[in-house]
Amino acid sequence: MSESFVFYQGKIVKEDDVKISVRSKAFNYGLGVFEGIRAYWDDENEQLYGFKLKEHYDRLKQSAKTVNLEFDLTVDELIQGTVDLLKANNCRTTTYVRPIVYNDALDIGPTLDGKDAKVVIYTQPLNKYAGKPELSVGVTSWKRISNNQLPPRTKATAAYMNSALAALETKRAGFDEAIFLTDGDHVCEGSGENIFMFKKGKLVTPPPSDNILEGITRDLVMKLAKEEMGLEVEERSISRSELYVADEVFFSGTAMEVTPIVEVDHREIGTGHEGEVCKQIKSLFFGLTLGQNPKYAESCTPVYDK
Repeated sequence: MSESFVFYQGKIVKEDDVKISVRSKAFNYGLGVFEGIRAYWDDENEQLYGFKLKEHYDRLKQSAKTVNLEFDLTVDELIQGTVDLLKANNCRTTTYVRPIVYNDALDIGPTLDGKDAKVVIYTQPLNKYAGKPELSVGVTSWKRISNNQLPPRTKATAAYMNSALAALETKRAGFDEAIFLTDGDHVCEGSGENIFMFKKGKLVTPPPSDNILEGITRDLVMKLAKEEMGLEVEERSISRSELYVADEVFFSGTAMEVTPIVEVDHREIGTGHEGEVCKQIKSLFFGLTLGQNPKYAESCTPVYDK
């Protein structure tokens, strides 16, 4: 196996040189925040594009501020560090980038004093996260965390126990993925993805007030639907049973990208196959991940010098 590098505390270092103590608060209490970023490989031009780097690092900074994890690196420094890391690891396939800001203090107690925050970024190859082109999903009995429990708009490491429990339950029940409901029984999101419903010519997605993560891919899907397809897009609460009679349902997310849902709680959605709206949005999405659409060129950061 070739040597792997990470970005750690502002420098590119060997991955094996980074150690986290068993006493670390990040390990003991999950005191950290993270991001998930993709870099897309263009085989024809032998170029790798970091996708929406600025948006992801803006959100990382916001997440860290919300939970009082302080660190000095700027968004521009994080972007440059990511580019340098992808080069150091000679990434020449579509790659997942994972930045983490964590509390590395060693004293007992789940305190968030901010002064011990550290930053590490690692990479790994990742093609299709969903594992299949069309998904069957089930509503989990686990409720989505609410804003006054652990802010859903932050990508907090501790919050993903909620996601893991939901995914475990629904996968054991034979589904591919979970859908959360809020305490008010509104549709929220998947275990790690935002959700969209298409019905009566309108694209609908839950609002931030329904405890969703305000997804970067979600924002892009809404923009593509409105500006490129001329669709009406509405952010509003969705009931569970509305999904059953929707024309189309699909997930969006950095890892999940744009993936159709063809069954919810054993109810067939639409034709039982990917719908035309999802298909068109997916085509537009992948058309701009490699810098092929001049209108969205700023979304793509080339890694290798040409």
